[in-house]
Parts: sequence; C-alpha cells; structure tokens
Amino acid sequence: MPSNPALRVAIVGAGPAGIYTADILSKTDLDVGIDLFERLPAPFGLVRYGVAPDHPRIKQIIVALYKVLQRGDIRLIGNVDYGTDVTLSELREYYDAVIFCTGAIRDAVLPIPGVDLKGSYGAADFVSWYDGHPDVPRTWPLEAKEIAVLGVGNVALDVARMLAKHVDDLLPTEVPENVVEVLRTSTVTDVHIFGRRGPAQVKFTPLELRELGHVPDVDIVVYPEDFDFDEGSEEAIRSSNQTKQVVKTLTDWTLREPGRLTASRRIHLHFLHRPAEILGADRVTGLRTERTELVGDGSVRGTGEFHEFDVQAVYRAVGYFGSPLAELPFDEAAGVIPNDGGRVLDEHGNHIPGIYATGWIKRGPVGLIGHTKSDASETIRHLVEDVASGLEAGTLPSARSRAPQTILDRLETDGVAYTTWQGWERLDAHERSLGEGQGRERVKVVPREEMTKISRVAHVRS
Repeated sequence: MPSNPALRVAIVGAGPAGIYTADILSKTDLDVGIDLFERLPAPFGLVRYGVAPDHPRIKQIIVALYKVLQRGDIRLIGNVDYGTDVTLSELREYYDAVIFCTGAIRDAVLPIPGVDLKGSYGAADFVSWYDGHPDVPRTWPLEAKEIAVLGVGNVALDVARMLAKHVDDLLPTEVPENVVEVLRTSTVTDVHIFGRRGPAQVKFTPLELRELGHVPDVDIVVYPEDFDFDEGSEEAIRSSNQTKQVVKTLTDWTLREPGRLTASRRIHLHFLHRPAEILGADRVTGLRTERTELVGDGSVRGTGEFHEFDVQAVYRAVGYFGSPLAELPFDEAAGVIPNDGGRVLDEHGNHIPGIYATGWIKRGPVGLIGHTKSDASETIRHLVEDVASGLEAGTLPSARSRAPQTILDRLETDGVAYTTWQGWERLDAHERSLGEGQGRERVKVVPREEMTKISRVAHVRS
C-alpha cells in the first residue's frame, strides 16, 4: 500500500465481497491505502467455509481472489474480530472510510412446531462443520438413517449430497480429517429433500442438479405425482434456459424404471410439500408436510392434505441471514445493514459519514459472484463520489496523520495475534504439504490456534 496515502479505507470481511471491493477500490483514481480485516486467520470467507469440499470447480474462485491479494497493494489483517478486537470508533479514528462486507452466515428462521427438537439442525451449522470452520465443534451427530432436508437451493443439494455420499468418495477432496472420521460412522440410507413449490420453482442450478445424479452408489428418487406445471411454471421454463434445463433433468428422472434403483443409499426429491411440523417428543421422529398446489403464477396454496415421513433428523436449508454488528444499525426483518446503494443509513435515514456496506450484509443472501462484483462496484462508486464532493474526505482528519503501521502497533499492544497475507501463504503451503502424502490437493487445518500458530511462524509485520 502507499506509504502515506491521501485516503485510508478499512474493509471488514475478507470473503469474495470484501476482496472484490478492495480490488475495485484499488483501481480507482483515488490515492488510497486499503486494509482488509478478517475475523478468521485465513481469507476467502464462504468460498473456503461455505462450499462443499467435493466442489473444487467452484473453489477455483479462490484462484482469482488469491491473485488480487498476492499483488501486495491490499493489506490483509486476519484473526481480528470486529466488535471485540477492534471497534468502529477505533476504525473511524484510523481510517477515513469503513466498508462492511461481513456476509450472512446464520440460518434463516423456519417458524414451524418442533424446530427446536434434538435432531433439528440448521444447514449453515452443518456446512461450517464439514468445511472445517475453526469456530464450530469438531464432531457432529450422525445417528439417523432417514433424514429430511428442507429447501430447494444449492445449499440443500450440498447438504443432501454430503449426507448421502460414501466417505471414500470424498477422500480426494480437502475434507478435514475429523469430518472423515465422523462420516465413517454414518448409518444414513435415505435423504429426503422437500420443496413447497413445483419443479419449475426450485433454485438448483442445472450443473449442481446433474452432478447429484452421478454420485456413486446413490440413487435419485422422484415422484411423478409431485410434478405439476401452471401458467407461471410454463412461463418460467420459456423465459429461463436455466429453469428449462433443471425441469428437463428432473423430468428425465421420472422416466427411470424402478428396477434400476439398486444403490445402497437414496436421495428423494419431493415437490409441492410444505413443511408443517417436525414431529417428536424429546427428539425428531418424523416430519409432517402439507400437500400444496400451484395457483397459476408459480406460487402455491395449502390443500389441507397432510403426509408424514419417518425421519430421525431434519436439516433446514431455507436460506442464510445476516447478523447485527456492534455500533451499527441493523434491519432485523431483512437481516441487513440499512443502506442506500451501499451508503449506511442511521435510524433517521441519513447517511452515516464514512460508513459503507456491500455483499450479503448490504442486499441480503441472494445472487452469485457476478452480483457480488456489481454490488461492490455500486458501493465504491458512491464512496468515490462522496470523496470527490468533499462530503466524506476530511471529516476524519486524524486518520490522515496516522501511518499505516499504527493500527498494527495497537493490535500488538493489546495482544491480538493478527495474521497477514504472508501468514496465509505459510498456512496454504502447510495444508498442501499435508495433502501431498495422501494424493490430495490439501488437508485443511481446522483448529484456530493451530492455524494462527502456523501463520505467525517467523512473524514479520508487513
């Protein structure tokens, strides 16, 4: 970064949104120094901790993000928890602007009876476990033979596939060792995915769905009575090639002869079933659903016809939700920081000078990487406009008098074991070396303390 930049900007969150934001900001005409703060010792956010390990193609996004940080003009400061290790008041003292890119990592609420029973899990927690997130337990209860997954997005497919897939087929991936040990004990035979609308309304991507049909020794079971298409469905098929491909794949599966289903494990796809209640006294023993019907525009209504399924666990994959951040306003209904095009707003709807947001904490947990880039571009465009107009730059003159080293001095004085880009390169090399002997790309280090120790070997401030 420049030794004495005219503008200093802190970005909180080093996932795709934060890294793209830093990259876009670095390419403006501003004379800017950028510090990228991350709560975890390693960067890349949900690409590292939210994508199933058997999807290396998607994880190749890390290659592009790696190249951005490898340039050296954006400083990574990891293992620093916003609100604990550093506060907004402090960031506003050290920086002219702060951009929040903290994403959405909580499970959205599903308000049905029985949701709090033992054996009812949020998909986000399960994903964090099998991806080796350092802040979740090392074990996971896998006693169920029959499991329900609620939701029809890619996360639901990931969860169902990870539950049904034989562990030996995961070994070539970066799945952590502790996850392998637990998956070996799984007795699962059947995983049921439930969606309240029809096949034309699911959120699976065509590639994810086709991959589901090629999992070794796992059959896909669909039910012809769950296939219905109204005018809204037909319009969705006509107007979206993605929907057309998904519906074709699902429909082709209905044509399979039952005798061809010989695998030891099965994934069942149920449409037009609205989860009504998770059954059980002390723990999950079943799921009750209400049959729904399409009403013409792709939406559904209940029919009053109920079905019960014997399952011993339920995984809720009904979406992610943002978390409130200290010293910032928060929209509890939408799960986002209130903002206008990335400019964070106070309770009166006024822009808080120097404070911005982008990514899922800005717009909610929707959209893919392309949306993240355009989202970041909008936020940075507004920041640049604010600087150019003189409304933001200069409001925190103390930031200009502080050298980039100052924030690191403060963290070290308080005993915060922050990590750097050079530390990530050491951890990356270590994980790859662990994998070499096993014919794997890497073996992910899970404990935070171990990640930090490896990252800070021969620690040199940068």
